[in-house]
Amino acid sequence: MLNEESLRGVMVPIVTPFDEQGYLDIKSFKRLVTRLRNSGIHGLVVNGTTGESPTVGDSELERMIYEARIILEELSLIVGTGSNNTAAAIKKTARAKELGADAALVATPYYNRPSQQGIVYHFLALAETGLPIILYDIPHRTAATLDLHTVKTILKMDHVIGMKDSTGDIKRLFQLTRTQSKPILCGEDDLFYASLCCGSKGGILASANLETQQFVQVYESFRNGKNQEAREQFDSLTPLIQFLFSEPNPAPLKWLLAQNRLIRSDRLRLPMTQITNETAQKAIRFK
Repeated sequence: MLNEESLRGVMVPIVTPFDEQGYLDIKSFKRLVTRLRNSGIHGLVVNGTTGESPTVGDSELERMIYEARIILEELSLIVGTGSNNTAAAIKKTARAKELGADAALVATPYYNRPSQQGIVYHFLALAETGLPIILYDIPHRTAATLDLHTVKTILKMDHVIGMKDSTGDIKRLFQLTRTQSKPILCGEDDLFYASLCCGSKGGILASANLETQQFVQVYESFRNGKNQEAREQFDSLTPLIQFLFSEPNPAPLKWLLAQNRLIRSDRLRLPMTQITNETAQKAIRFK
């Protein structure tokens, strides 16, 4: 199980590979998990936003958790189990624990726009699963903005071990790292280096599906006090990050992974679509 002391470093939210017909491509998934494990990551996230979680079925998710657990061995496995239905989130989180997950990444409930009190109760209810919870604050996807009091209230819960911050508000992140003992992880790839400077303990970074070792090196260099070296390493990753978010994630990422033969197909499930030809032309430099 993960805890607040071990929640740090570069975590990769893995894509969910599909074959040309749109079925789960478990061979590509296993190959990609193995590659990421061997690249020095500190943990893997299955069924995150980058993994197209809204379109992944329960049986597919269970298969991925099962296979990832075997490949990762002792490396941390985090599973995205968020829902706007608290009972469904509890059920999915409990099942992830049964299958060997070390923690659950839980986004704030989306669409039904609960009150701040409702969000607090949502995270309180997850305590019954017995699995460590990572709060995931991503308001541009959930339409649920957490105020600082709510964040601090949730982070005080014993079963909540930290937070993934995808607000893009570096001032807010700095305030949280100064006032909270539990780790804050960066969820905005282009702010990774800045977040480390502000006290974050690492990041959950979609871009690290590619150039994985270099992202890990940014973290290791910074941790070892080589700040200038870390900045230069991160600056060299900026063009890649900008390309990967030039269209909705994970479309550009899947395209590049397929072009580099790391997965078999860049297929996505609707309503997500593959990148345009214009975007593909801009990516020649990354192939």
